[in-house]
Amino acid sequence: MAAKEKARIMDAEAIRRALSRIAHEVIEKNRGTQDLMIVGIRRRGVPLAQRLIDRIAEIEGVRPTLGILDITLYRDDLTSRSEQPVVHRTEIPVDIKDKRVVLVDDVLYTGRTIRAALDALMDLGRPQVIQLAVLVDRGHRELPIRADYVGKNVPTARKEVVELRLSEVDGTEDMVLIVEKP
Repeated sequence: MAAKEKARIMDAEAIRRALSRIAHEVIEKNRGTQDLMIVGIRRRGVPLAQRLIDRIAEIEGVRPTLGILDITLYRDDLTSRSEQPVVHRTEIPVDIKDKRVVLVDDVLYTGRTIRAALDALMDLGRPQVIQLAVLVDRGHRELPIRADYVGKNVPTARKEVVELRLSEVDGTEDMVLIVEKP
């Protein structure tokens, strides 16, 4: 039995507006772009990070560095997800020491993905600060983690799933859906 779509909570325009707002908040909180680095968590965090960088560049005329973080080997559920996990490259083109890092992910849920990302980042160096930007915060935290920048807060039931679909990853129109697990 397939998952059932319950609601479309964001369309392409709502996603664009949320990222634009987050870009302004990042610039304001960091007093510009000096030593700023935007790091996307593979998979959907990467195109969101790229879009955020594009928007910051439009506003400030300066393009922050893009980093790509693969957290596969840092996950606490690695063995339950797959017997042969697919590991991708982490691409951090500059030293993160003393950088202001904005970690970008699609949906914040239990906090476990972010914990893994923090571990992976700290293995690369000691940034001045790490901030978290997410497109959707759906609640149900299992760890004491919160986002500094949130596109949309969406209260959900545990049996529901928040799905982000992006043209860069899914080849479809951009949208955020709530679907119910069978």
